[in-house]
Amino acid sequence: MSVPRVMVVEDDESLRRVIQAQIAAMGYQVSAVGSVDEALEIMQVTPHELILTDLQLPGRSGLDLLKLVRQEYPDTTIILMTAFGSVPNAVEAMKAGAYDYLTKPLHPYELRALISRAMERNRLLEEVRTLRSNISRKFGFESILGQSNALMRVLDHAAQAASTDATILIRGETGTGKELLAKAIHFNSGRRDRPFIVINCGAIPSELLESELFGHVRGSFTGAMTHKKGRVEMADGGTVFLDEIGEMPLGLQVRILRFLQEHEIEKVGATQAQPIKVDVRVIAATHRNLQKMVEERVFREDLYYRLTVVPLDLPPLRERREDIPEFVEQFFERSKEKLKKEHLTLPSSLLPYFQNYPWPGNVRELENVVERIVVLARGEEVSVADLPDFLRGIPKESNSKMPLPDQGLSLEEMEKNMIVSALMKFNGNQSQTARYLGITRKVLLTRMAKYRVQRAGANHSS
Repeated sequence: MSVPRVMVVEDDESLRRVIQAQIAAMGYQVSAVGSVDEALEIMQVTPHELILTDLQLPGRSGLDLLKLVRQEYPDTTIILMTAFGSVPNAVEAMKAGAYDYLTKPLHPYELRALISRAMERNRLLEEVRTLRSNISRKFGFESILGQSNALMRVLDHAAQAASTDATILIRGETGTGKELLAKAIHFNSGRRDRPFIVINCGAIPSELLESELFGHVRGSFTGAMTHKKGRVEMADGGTVFLDEIGEMPLGLQVRILRFLQEHEIEKVGATQAQPIKVDVRVIAATHRNLQKMVEERVFREDLYYRLTVVPLDLPPLRERREDIPEFVEQFFERSKEKLKKEHLTLPSSLLPYFQNYPWPGNVRELENVVERIVVLARGEEVSVADLPDFLRGIPKESNSKMPLPDQGLSLEEMEKNMIVSALMKFNGNQSQTARYLGITRKVLLTRMAKYRVQRAGANHSS
């Protein structure tokens, strides 16, 4: 595997050399130049995975470089360096596609940490692109949209597990795309040419579920007029997707456990012990907390551990808000085509309304809402008035429903708790925390020192 390449664009020669040495010590190939023109010359010959550029440069600025690189080399990650006085410009650059920014003077630890995070993100994106490219578009894997870190890690693990026969449990709220992920895993596995059979354990009456799974012999129960092959047997050589396995009756769980352990089944009503050998990979999914169900003795502990060989947790949409604009644009274009409203446009100024809503129904709810907007939109451009009331009312409602304790509270304590919570949300990343709180990184550092807050969000003790 080739060593990743990093380019440093800094007009201060001494600082440029220091940064170049620090990055080279991390094991990367480093190019160092003093202007945008020099950087573009090198990129034309040798593209780089990451560019670390000063915002203020002689001639064209780091923002100019950002825009040119985003257009010509979209896979290259950009990190900006700036003085405190130019932080607002850096924030604007973030909106234009920069990955993050550092304020001068640069701290070696923060420089190394940020570059490591950026390279890890690049690695995950590349693995996901490879996974996506190996799956035919007709199976819909491209609909697993988004590039948030939370989603990338799930897809990275899915890519690793796909080539094995390991049992997988996909956990996630309703509407997060569990079946879509299961299909992607199957069609990227060695079983891709064999059946992918879906069994919704919550949609089939419990008294019929066993027959659906394992089949039955004629006369085994009222209405069993012929022998029937079960879906597990139909999937021989392929994959069975047990959706909503948390809804499976406790008695049937014993049969599923034996099937997982022995790779054999028995038809309902079979009087002679003639188990049928099957070669099936199992992917299960649930929106319920199976571990809690085990504690409540409504789900078998041995089956739970057998299913969670590779657990995959799909994050809800509210935990990957940065992915929402991509979903909105994709669903909007799809709905326009479906409804013959190709001339309708959606201004980017409306996207914050979608990002501020928690989407309890996740991707499925978002898709339905976007289609509803396209159906009911008046004119050639979607306006605020075309949005559902629950989207338009989010900013006002969220500001007016803040709970207040009866015993009173200290504004300083509330500010401290907000900073701690934000740091925990972003795993101690001060730049992201500052942007989230709407303050500069310098102000954040001042507040952290004042309240004795550590980087990771824990308090210092006196």
